[in-house]
Amino acid sequence: MDALIIIDVQNDFCTGGALAVPGSEEVVPRINAVSSNFALTAATQDWHPPGHISFASAHGETPGKTIGLPSGPQMLWPDHCVQGSPGADFHPELNLKPVSLIIRKGTRPKMDSYSAFLENDHSTSTGLAACLKSLGVTKVFLCGLATDYCVYFSAMDAVAAGFETAVIENAVRGVNIPEGSITAAVETMKKNSIQFVKL
Repeated sequence: MDALIIIDVQNDFCTGGALAVPGSEEVVPRINAVSSNFALTAATQDWHPPGHISFASAHGETPGKTIGLPSGPQMLWPDHCVQGSPGADFHPELNLKPVSLIIRKGTRPKMDSYSAFLENDHSTSTGLAACLKSLGVTKVFLCGLATDYCVYFSAMDAVAAGFETAVIENAVRGVNIPEGSITAAVETMKKNSIQFVKL
């Protein structure tokens, strides 16, 4: 069985949001066009508590700096997707009717979570892999935001969890921070047997 995983199509990652991804709204109609074609559609949602460890403001730093944490290197971002805020809501035009599972991530104050499958210590599970396997899912298709972070880490962890993995290349957009990160992420994914498809 195939599953679609919609990654972080939230207001703060769209135009006018705290961490807007260039071209983000372009993914919404494409996702809406394909989401009902899958036996299972899941969506992830960044859901950070105030003062989250990934926020530059929590460290008195400026966004874009990388610091060391026990869970590994951490890029610092503007405050975004704070629990219960309008910025954390899904994009209003995203059709959620086909979505039967929502995974909220980045909920721990002291640990970030880019991946839909594992938190940034690369060992703490979100429970998604076990859930998909229990339902008989063998292949996952990923779309959403952002190509070089949450889509990338989700795809890599999906492969590691044993799923055949594809990225819908016309339904993802990246931040490209630092410059060249989108190209590097795509190249790494392809080297790890992740397919790139257009739907």
